Amino acid sequence: MSQPTSGARPDRRPAIVLVSAEYSDRMMAEFCRYERDYELHAARSHAEASAVIGELVAAGVPIALFAADSRLPDAPILAAFADWRAAVPTSRRVIIAPVERFTGDAPGLRIGMATGKYDAYLLLPRGPRDEEFHHAITDLLSDWGSTVPDPEALTAKIIAPPNSLPALEIRDFFDRMGMPNRRYDPDSEVGHHVREQFPADVDYPLVWSMVRDPIAPRSVSDVARSIYGTPDAVSVPGVVDLAVIGAGPAGLAAAVYGASEGLSTVVLESGAIGGQAGTSSMIRNYLGFPRGISGMRLAQRARNQALRFGAQFFTGWPVLGLEAGAPHELITDGGRVRARSAVIAAGVRYRKLGVEPIEALVGSGVNYGAALTAARELEGRDVVVVGGGNSAGQAAVHLARFCRSVRLVVRRSGLEETMSSYLIGEISFTSRITVQTDARIVDGGGDPSLEWVCLEDQRTGERQTLPVAGLFLLLGAEPQTDWLPSSLARDDHGFVLTGRDVPQSAWDGGLPPPDLASTVPGIFAVGDIRAGSMKRVASASGEGASVVPLVHRWLADAPAVSTP
Repeated sequence: MSQPTSGARPDRRPAIVLVSAEYSDRMMAEFCRYERDYELHAARSHAEASAVIGELVAAGVPIALFAADSRLPDAPILAAFADWRAAVPTSRRVIIAPVERFTGDAPGLRIGMATGKYDAYLLLPRGPRDEEFHHAITDLLSDWGSTVPDPEALTAKIIAPPNSLPALEIRDFFDRMGMPNRRYDPDSEVGHHVREQFPADVDYPLVWSMVRDPIAPRSVSDVARSIYGTPDAVSVPGVVDLAVIGAGPAGLAAAVYGASEGLSTVVLESGAIGGQAGTSSMIRNYLGFPRGISGMRLAQRARNQALRFGAQFFTGWPVLGLEAGAPHELITDGGRVRARSAVIAAGVRYRKLGVEPIEALVGSGVNYGAALTAARELEGRDVVVVGGGNSAGQAAVHLARFCRSVRLVVRRSGLEETMSSYLIGEISFTSRITVQTDARIVDGGGDPSLEWVCLEDQRTGERQTLPVAGLFLLLGAEPQTDWLPSSLARDDHGFVLTGRDVPQSAWDGGLPPPDLASTVPGIFAVGDIRAGSMKRVASASGEGASVVPLVHRWLADAPAVSTP
């Protein structure tokens, strides 16, 4: 039994299923505030709930949330969740325990949350206006809403034929920016309406946005610029205190702490806010978010926080060059930004697989990175994820919500060296995911999109051909630093050297630069682009915060700069 999404009934609201033998009425009364937007269905047992689920699935009604008592009369709650997850893998799952059982049941159940068997463990409210409880519920509903193929409230409409690579990249950008969107066929009613606003010779994709006039973009940068403007279209002071290149976790942290401490701060990002971390469907081990948080939501909250303190963001403008001096100048196609100090937080890109037939299908079933938009397009299909890091693990878990099967291919003999324990546990629990170690992709093909891949066992040389509709490649870090000045030292792989890793010939008076400082005074590096970084979201955020005191110290001692 699987849940249809694209074919959901337009005349039915999404459903919330409440399950408790003793507290069904109380749960229904507590959830009545959601009745305007969701159908509420109550059941008193695992069997009764399963029957309700079957009826909803048959009717094409999406199920957003299962909320169940910690004890059911006819099944252990985790076994019940496993059954319901198999029926509706996209739904969120929460255990609601009454006060007399909340503490006693917790030790045996909380381990299940760590392995992804459910999403939250909550206390049944004992009175009205338990907003802490409802904050958790609305968070889960919001997470569910961000993954449905057809959101109700749209920020953007993309008109393009199926399998359009530019359209897929634009949708992925909107998803990572937290902007609900939908693709429409050119022959649809919406497609015809938007098409009428363009000359006949303009090609697809076309983008209608509620915040700008319709455009016919040729790249994601065109979309970003149409929404967020250009450096020379926005008032930027002659010389800012701090320019941050890149808006992943490290750059966002530098922007928040720099702007909050009174530095005039500008952030330039070539793509979507959040960097690679922005594609993570759920980060469960980030400090302060016990129920986890998606990379997109973490990034957008950090961006809003930086904006509140006065930071300025320019999205869709890659920095093409950096001229070191007093001040430093950041060069983009849209203008120059002059800054007394600069923090390089541009992150890294995934390494290429290097298998020519696979490279030829990028955008047609083959994706570098998690490509969360593509996941929704592959509902009920078989896919392969290549990579052994946390990003690959998170992608596999997310894809398993939609795809019939997910094969995680790893070159190493196991996941323990490169992946967090909580993710390994969640993967082992997810029946749709198969882990294949000591293997690599050696071939693939399809017309017009990916139809098969060939795996090679690195121990035996044996090859296996699998029919697949999607391939997601998360192959490790490769910095893009050719735009940096030659005076800024990098290691043999192109990562920026800082602190004690800087060549001793560049030390001052026998002393190395501060930990995050580069060989160029006033230029710092944080996050994945820095040599020796940990390649984790939390460590990148920590470096972004830690670099601001170093910037302050530099600015205090730096010579004054002239302004035009």
